[in-house]
Amino acid sequence: MEEYTLLRQFADSWMLLLLFTFFLGIVIWVFRPGASKEYKDTANIPFRHVDAPAPQQDKPATSKEARQ
Repeated sequence: MEEYTLLRQFADSWMLLLLFTFFLGIVIWVFRPGASKEYKDTANIPFRHVDAPAPQQDKPATSKEARQ
């Protein structure tokens, strides 16, 4: 049997089944119970500091301060 034919048969049968199983696993992982809290928290990251801007931690030195 030729190598191309063997790989083609493998891709048409077992690899298709493997990739479909992987896809179903990802879908089940995303829609699992309890995941909605994590996704809601992640979705609200831009709105955490609505009343005031986020505090600046380390300000980079301006050009005047760097020259002195």
